[in-house]
Amino acid sequence: MVAATNRECFGRTCRSCQKETSLMINPQDVIDWQAGKYIQDAMPYLSKGERELLISGTCDECFDKMFGD
Repeated sequence: MVAATNRECFGRTCRSCQKETSLMINPQDVIDWQAGKYIQDAMPYLSKGERELLISGTCDECFDKMFGD
């Protein structure tokens, strides 16, 4: 597992509600994900809602409103 000290702050805005969220992510993990690694394997330290925000630009709350629990 990657040490938290290697993480940087990434800001993301939900495209539905415009809520801004700051995520602490290792930049190499983003590169690995963009190169084809599954996001849950590249960033297991993020919650499923945080990973969804990166994938679709939709926060957990808005995702639940659109698709249910």
